[in-house]
Amino acid sequence: MAKERIGVMGGTFNPIHAGHVQMALCAMETAKLTSVLVVPSGNPPHKSGVAPAEDRWRMVCAACAPHKQLTPSRVEIDRAGLIYTVDTLSILKEKHPQAEFFYMIGTDTLMELRTWRRIDDVLKMCTFLVCPRQCKHTPEQQQQEELRLTRLGGQFIHVDAPMVDISSTQVRSALSSEDDALTACLPPPVLAYCRLSGLYGSPDRPDIPKAWLGLVFRALTPARYAHTLSVAHSARRLAIIHGANVADAEIAGLLHDCAKCMPLEDMQRLARYAHLPDDPEMLASPALLHAGVGAYLAQHIYGVSRQEILDAIACHTTGKPDMTTLDMIVYLADKIELTRSPYPLLEKVRQQAETSLARAMLLSMEGTADHVKKGGKKLHPSSLRTLKWLKKQVRQEEKQAAKEAAKSKKATKKQKKQTNE
Repeated sequence: MAKERIGVMGGTFNPIHAGHVQMALCAMETAKLTSVLVVPSGNPPHKSGVAPAEDRWRMVCAACAPHKQLTPSRVEIDRAGLIYTVDTLSILKEKHPQAEFFYMIGTDTLMELRTWRRIDDVLKMCTFLVCPRQCKHTPEQQQQEELRLTRLGGQFIHVDAPMVDISSTQVRSALSSEDDALTACLPPPVLAYCRLSGLYGSPDRPDIPKAWLGLVFRALTPARYAHTLSVAHSARRLAIIHGANVADAEIAGLLHDCAKCMPLEDMQRLARYAHLPDDPEMLASPALLHAGVGAYLAQHIYGVSRQEILDAIACHTTGKPDMTTLDMIVYLADKIELTRSPYPLLEKVRQQAETSLARAMLLSMEGTADHVKKGGKKLHPSSLRTLKWLKKQVRQEEKQAAKEAAKSKKATKKQKKQTNE
């Protein structure tokens, strides 16, 4: 059996950004790694402005979730005091005695390796994966230093990757100034986390208690947590486009799946206790039941009092007739968030959501209906009623659009006539 080839990417990750993720994936490809451990440090005593360890841990988990080969590790974050690479590698070797380790560094760090604690031991424990980074030293100086380290027993592989032209410092500055160009360098779940928690100079969020982000994290799997944060991100964007309450959209997005990972028996027990609809089909399906149970938890555990938010959470799976703008935003954000695996109609639904929530919902629900039908099942009656209502809404939109087009055409014709006179 071939040895595991485990990459190790350590750092403060304050916050983790797209460059980190890209570099880890490139390292996997270059060195043919089995996996990469992403190792956030604890609260470094020598650094100021570092977000709390648990915030950085959740962001790392959310950023890594869409990539199965990237595994967050608490090997450093749970240790107190100064943390040295030699100690981290020793712990990892005890856990994985048969594995080969590949420690990721930048070209800037290469020039400092000989100052590391017990560097002779570190060189024996791992191969270094050297990633391209901005460095004040010339390529010739870097080559000479690598040669010196090789003579000491070091092994080096240069990662085939583009230069990452972004730093966490730049991202933090962009968050405080709401610079969309740089914040786009953050994975959507991480950007949402920063905004929801008020990190790095983002506006404070008194409407979102700090404990919520931890509660939701503990209630969900990492993949579901990443999805949830990304839904909050997409809901925010749709709310801005369609003139809805942005804070309500973010809160509903954050909490929409808060019951998703509960065992079905617990959901059923809570549904009966809360006197939720006792529809047998709903009670038998966690995919449907979690919406109503989630709304109950949002009210009674998280303390949400705004009925508009609770209603949006409750109907985000089947929809309902007479949906509000917020209802449709949460429903669609769940379907089109940016970490979603591709499915038929995804891009069309995303494009339609920019201009018409009703049309986007109709397109999405019709796609769901086809999928369910092919599986030999039927849509839930609530979804059928929603489909009927959506078709009516779209017809009304089309009539209104036709009226406005005719009115515009008439006005243009009148203006031309006046110009000719």
